[in-house]
Amino acid sequence: MARYRGPKSKIARKFGEPIFGPDKVFEHKNFPPGMHGMSARRRKKSEYGLQLKEKQKAKYTYGVLEKQFRNLFKKASSSKGITGEVLLQLLESRLDNVVYRLGIAKSRAAARQFVGHKHITVNNQIVNIPSYQVKPGDIVGVREKSKSLEEITSSLHLNRSNRYEWLEWDGDLMVGKFLNLPEREEIPENIKEQLIVELYSK
Repeated sequence: MARYRGPKSKIARKFGEPIFGPDKVFEHKNFPPGMHGMSARRRKKSEYGLQLKEKQKAKYTYGVLEKQFRNLFKKASSSKGITGEVLLQLLESRLDNVVYRLGIAKSRAAARQFVGHKHITVNNQIVNIPSYQVKPGDIVGVREKSKSLEEITSSLHLNRSNRYEWLEWDGDLMVGKFLNLPEREEIPENIKEQLIVELYSK
């Protein structure tokens, strides 16, 4: 499947924040890429441009392609609740994102790879689909044969605390429980979801 594999620092600089995680290049060059990156006379973005930029930021942050993103929006718009919040909840419920949030992987890209390589289980069953929607009550864990992988153990060593209210982690068993869908204020991503709703509503 097609996936963005270009320079991540350039994308982070475009959006003005390290959306892929800690980035030394971004820290030194915290301005848009290109020869006019530091110019204060950059043209003001239109309303459409701001909406499109927010959608692209969300797509890059969660590693979702356009078709997948549009399908998630359709699902969110047909669900009960505020469309923008439901959209973020659906993105947070993706298996690759849950693996990342639990600390099993250092990045969403690494989490996607772990899932694809069958290192991850859901309710004791191997699931190798990164877009799999995890439901409240589901148990996400590391496959028994994969518990000694250095990439996983080193990531867990760096992320030992339960940082998110909607997740519960058992370090001894290397399994986590998806307790409930997160509230908007609990989701740390700096995404203005209302702009995305406005874009798709045109």
